[in-house]
Amino acid sequence: MDELIRDILRRKASGGGVTVRGWLRTARHAKNLSFLEISDGSCFAGLQVVAGPECARFEEEVRGLGTGCAVEATGELVDSPGEGQRFELHASEVKLVGGVDADYPLQKKRHGFEFLRTIAHLRPRTNTLGAVLRVRDGATRAINDFFHARGFVQLHSPVITLSDAEGAGDMFRVSTLEPGNAPRDADGEIDWKQDFFEAPSYLTVSGQLEAEIGALALSRVYTFGPTFRAENSNTSRHLAEFWMVEPEVAFCDIDGLADLAEDFLKSVFRQVGDQCEEDLAFFDKRVDDSVLSTLAHVVDQPFGRITYSEAVEILQASGREFEFPVGWGADLQSEHERFLTEEHFGKPLVVTHYPKGIKAFYMYGNDDDRTVAAMDVLVPRIGEIIGGSQREHRLDILKRRIAEQGLPEEHYWWYLDLRRFGSAPHAGFGLGFERLVQFMTGMANIRDVIPFPRVPGNAEF
Repeated sequence: MDELIRDILRRKASGGGVTVRGWLRTARHAKNLSFLEISDGSCFAGLQVVAGPECARFEEEVRGLGTGCAVEATGELVDSPGEGQRFELHASEVKLVGGVDADYPLQKKRHGFEFLRTIAHLRPRTNTLGAVLRVRDGATRAINDFFHARGFVQLHSPVITLSDAEGAGDMFRVSTLEPGNAPRDADGEIDWKQDFFEAPSYLTVSGQLEAEIGALALSRVYTFGPTFRAENSNTSRHLAEFWMVEPEVAFCDIDGLADLAEDFLKSVFRQVGDQCEEDLAFFDKRVDDSVLSTLAHVVDQPFGRITYSEAVEILQASGREFEFPVGWGADLQSEHERFLTEEHFGKPLVVTHYPKGIKAFYMYGNDDDRTVAAMDVLVPRIGEIIGGSQREHRLDILKRRIAEQGLPEEHYWWYLDLRRFGSAPHAGFGLGFERLVQFMTGMANIRDVIPFPRVPGNAEF
């Protein structure tokens, strides 16, 4: 295979013949020269190709090349006299691999993100979305490296499930029954026994429950895969399909989990900062000029730690009029979280011990019978980026919590079995991968940090 442009631009010196293949970002034709910028997506920068009359098929083919064409260029790598680029390719041959029609939508001008979402099959060719995808890739590698270095085993959790891990009820149904013509039982209800899985089935909202199975056998596991929420939320913060990172650790309490979460974020941001330096510099220059400083701040500063009750007291004493009222027992909203981390503390923050009435059934009940050992990690610009808890490992209390939330105990028989057979304290957190990418890139809309966003009314591409 030929060298990628990324590797060519990393050479210590020019010289030698090279062949590059990619797509033209720009094509500028002067009187006797053509200047072609080729990108193959391997890095933010493209490689300038200079072609003149000595280039094969110069008049017949090269002079007709335009933005978007797929090409192959062969020639000599030389030092570039132009600013902002080390090398350029003096072409001996440029071949047209795939031309473009006149209505190619990505001409050299700025395009709005909303428009680009309508052409998701082409938008990875833009500077912004190409950089997003490389940062996603860098973050994926950093996440896997972090966990593998610490003895975690990656667990592939199922996408189809019978249980609602969150107890929220906003789930996509999976069924082979014909809508409007489903078989009925003797009571006139849908006869799920005739469905493929012989029970109401759904797309998963989380791999957490399965990760607990893994942790109570392998000690440290993590899942990293797609999850689904059928919330009709048409906002810049919500997706119907997104990726989750969910580690689970046996013999771990809420304090150990907070340490893990802080270590995790610092490690991932540090590695992505080192490996995606050019892409992050682009986001800092063109999207949000606080990207680099905020990432550095997270890496360098120790996270603050407070309880939910302390957070409520700080918010109530702030004198700030929030859109959502602050009161003990109400969940913290994004505006509250951002005030705490951006204005009051000026650094990332771990908030622990939330009221049990606003948290899921599986969270460890504290001795006060009012709070659970839950935590959220808050960061500037985003608010909550990680949510987690110590899990309830006591069988009697877990059964009571399932009943309190009106969940069918029979769906969690195996989950309860874990508390009957060698139960142990354990804890884990969930991180929405797209929220992480948003934070690293400064992108305002979560639909622009995933290649093919799934949102209400749109599952195209």
